[in-house]
Amino acid sequence: MNNKKISNEFWEVYSIKYAERINRTRKESFIFDDHSDENHVIDYYIWVLKSGAKTIVVDTGYDYEEAKRRQRPILRSPAEALDAININASDVTDVIITHLHYDHAGGLNDFPNALFHLQETEMSYATGPCMCHEVIKMPFTGKHVCQMVENVFSGRVKFYKGDGYILPGLTVHLIGGHSRGLQSVRVKTEKGYLCLASDASHFYENFLTGKPFPIVIDLQEMLDGFEKIKILASSNDLVIPGHDPLIKEYFPMVNSCEFSWRLDKGPIKPINT
Repeated sequence: MNNKKISNEFWEVYSIKYAERINRTRKESFIFDDHSDENHVIDYYIWVLKSGAKTIVVDTGYDYEEAKRRQRPILRSPAEALDAININASDVTDVIITHLHYDHAGGLNDFPNALFHLQETEMSYATGPCMCHEVIKMPFTGKHVCQMVENVFSGRVKFYKGDGYILPGLTVHLIGGHSRGLQSVRVKTEKGYLCLASDASHFYENFLTGKPFPIVIDLQEMLDGFEKIKILASSNDLVIPGHDPLIKEYFPMVNSCEFSWRLDKGPIKPINT
């Protein structure tokens, strides 16, 4: 990295929960699990990064329309959740899209003035021949992918090829595995480097015990990714999985907001699985 990318700037990092699925089992979360029929809850988040006057959102979640179409529960739309913490989605200038699955890119139109940061591999994958296979295209919604294509033509997408610099203390890193162009986000905080893994690891148990998630396009990339996200973070305590309900136990709630937790200060108790 050249000198212009080295900075003492720190970021605040927040998780925002917008949905949950209670009626699911461990076989939906782990391959080769010994207790596959046990209940296993999944939470859905977007993330907010703040540094000075700058606010960046990571992923857009899905909205009420997508929740109805897929018969998925939703507690609040991500845009409503942001509004509750005094962030107007229409004012957001930058959104990092970790990948184009419906639960991470299902609210693109709620950010009409944002520049979207995306891996070029993900755009190629989501619009390529792999989408001819029903089982592969299942986590994608064509409407969302088309919206991203429209954003490309309107000059509102910045593409990255592998590791990419966004702002001082903020970089993205191609992981793959779960989706071909999945990227994680590395954030410099007062506690050290934090890695927003997104779906490089849905749960702590995925990356801490080496158990792959069942939706996978490349198993080796997913397993290698478990190690990469550990390297990106200063410690395993600062690796933030994409869907784990344990977030609300390990991190402090923000100003009594029942669906937001602050991550950059580190966990309030040891992380165990």
